[in-house]
Amino acid sequence: MSQPAASGDPQSAADALDLSVPHSARVWNYWLGGKDNYAADRAAGDEVLRTLPDIADGARAERAFLVRVIHHLVEEAGIRQFLDIGTGLPTMNNTHEVAQRLAPESRVVYVDNDPLVMVHARALLTSSDEGATNYIEADLRDPEAILAASAATLDFDRPIGLMLLGVVNHLVDTEQSLAVVSRLVDALPPGSHLVLTHSTAEVHGEPMLEVMREMNERGGTPITARSRKEIERYFDGTELLPPGVVSCSRWRPETTDIGAPAEVYLFGGVGRVG
Repeated sequence: MSQPAASGDPQSAADALDLSVPHSARVWNYWLGGKDNYAADRAAGDEVLRTLPDIADGARAERAFLVRVIHHLVEEAGIRQFLDIGTGLPTMNNTHEVAQRLAPESRVVYVDNDPLVMVHARALLTSSDEGATNYIEADLRDPEAILAASAATLDFDRPIGLMLLGVVNHLVDTEQSLAVVSRLVDALPPGSHLVLTHSTAEVHGEPMLEVMREMNERGGTPITARSRKEIERYFDGTELLPPGVVSCSRWRPETTDIGAPAEVYLFGGVGRVG
C-alpha cells in the first residue's frame, strides 16, 4: 500500500494515483462534507449510504470521540505527544488542533500511506509555534519504519498517545493486525495510551457486511469488521479504561437529558500502557 512520495502539488499527486478506484480516506472525507474526493469516492460513498443511511453518523461520532479522548489524554493523563496513524484527509478538529488548543506545546506526528493525503496534510495541518507537527508517508504494516521516522519528532522516553482510528480494520489478516498493534504499543513508554476504533457488524449486522463486500469488490482499500471481543484483543497488555470497548458514540459522552446516544458501527476504546 505504500507509494512513492508525492510532490507538494495536490494535482501532481492526484495525477499519480488511480482515481477510478475509491479510497477510504476520500470516501470518509465525502461523508464528513469535505471536498477532497473524486467521482469514484462519491459513487462508493453513495452506494453505502443507500444501504446504511446513517453511515455518516458513525464518521461524525468517531470525530467527536477523538475530541473527547484527546481532552482526557491532555487534561487528565498529561500527554503532550501524539502518533496518529491513518490520518485521513484533514477535516475539522484534527488531532493536533485539539491537542494544541489545550496544550500549545503538544507534538504530533501524522502517518498515512496515501500521497494525496500527505500533500493535503502538509498544506493544511500547521502547528502552533510552541509545538510541532510532522508527517510521515508510511504503511501501518511497517511499524518499524513508522517508529524510526517518528522518533525525529517524538520523545519515546515520554508518554505518547497512539491514535489508531478506523485504520486497523483495513488489515484483514487478524494475526498480522494484532502483531502490528502490539509492536507499536511495545515501543511506548509507561503512561502512554492506545486509542483505537474499529468497524463492527454488531450494530447493523448483515447489511454492514454486505457493504464491506461491495467496497472490497470495487477495488478500494480492503476493510473488515470485527466483534467487540476481537477488538478488545488489540488492548492486550494495556489497562483498558472504563467503559471499555463500546460504540465510540458511547465512550464518555457528554451528559444530556435524552439518554444514551445511538450506537454507531465504529467501536472504540482507550488503553493505558503500564
